[in-house]
Amino acid sequence: MGVLALIALVMGFVNPSFLSPGNLGAVAEQSAVPAVLAVGLTFVILMGGIDLSLEGTMAAASLTTALLVANDRNTMDLGLWAIAAGCAVGAVIGLVAGATVGLLRVPSFIVTIGTWQIGLGVAQLLFGDTPPRVTDRSFRALAEARTAGLPGIVWIALLVVAIGWTLQRYTRFGRYAYVIGGSEETALLSGVPVRAYRAASFVLAGATAGLASAMATARSGVGDVGIGTGLLFTTIAGVVIGGTLLTGGRGGVMHSLVGVVVMVAIANAMVLAGVSSYIQQTVQGAVVVTAASLTLWRARQRLRVIK
Repeated sequence: MGVLALIALVMGFVNPSFLSPGNLGAVAEQSAVPAVLAVGLTFVILMGGIDLSLEGTMAAASLTTALLVANDRNTMDLGLWAIAAGCAVGAVIGLVAGATVGLLRVPSFIVTIGTWQIGLGVAQLLFGDTPPRVTDRSFRALAEARTAGLPGIVWIALLVVAIGWTLQRYTRFGRYAYVIGGSEETALLSGVPVRAYRAASFVLAGATAGLASAMATARSGVGDVGIGTGLLFTTIAGVVIGGTLLTGGRGGVMHSLVGVVVMVAIANAMVLAGVSSYIQQTVQGAVVVTAASLTLWRARQRLRVIK
């Protein structure tokens, strides 16, 4: 949180409009979707895995949701229940990945590249000739209606983060995530069903990707194969910047939330400053490399102290 406050002060000094209520609200809105993605991804990474399929999962879930609410392509109208269908699609894709990783012991980055393509393939099949436009006003209100000056998707994101933090802090699932990520061998010797919990983490990541997709679809008003484009980098970067080790065993949901907001705030500040997109990408990449290096260095220093 201190880093986030420091960034806000520096950005506000360079460009006072950064700290305006309108812009801070925009940062919160832009952070909502990757924050939800980060909740599920955090548990996967805590257990020593990685999920690269988020963008493909979002594509499949977006088309599913858009075609099940009131739209201009068919007569379906499940209302907000369509969000549950999108989450279910994401959970199924996550289950495929989790079962393959857990049962066949295939590295998660290879498996999730495959499920990424599966998600994109499903989305392309559903896409047809034109993207379905959402006409359901109650669904669109998730992004358009405001409470305390913030759109509904921000409040949904905060609720998901709170649920994720509760899972991490007070449930066996959360405790085992740290044990498995810290030492899978120790977890197995302790009787932890590692494969089942690891598979569950991918199901959770898929479900949160489905929810994030519904939020993004409500915001754009259209089912889109490219709904998640660019969000994988922002999400993984946010998790890493927040201090979650890619090797597992250390980090948490709140850390990831702060990391995501930092990434979005930096991008927002550079846009306000008129920085070219090429330089923006360079800066964001440098921030991620630096944060990952510092996090790993601090972890190694702690190990030396313990020894």
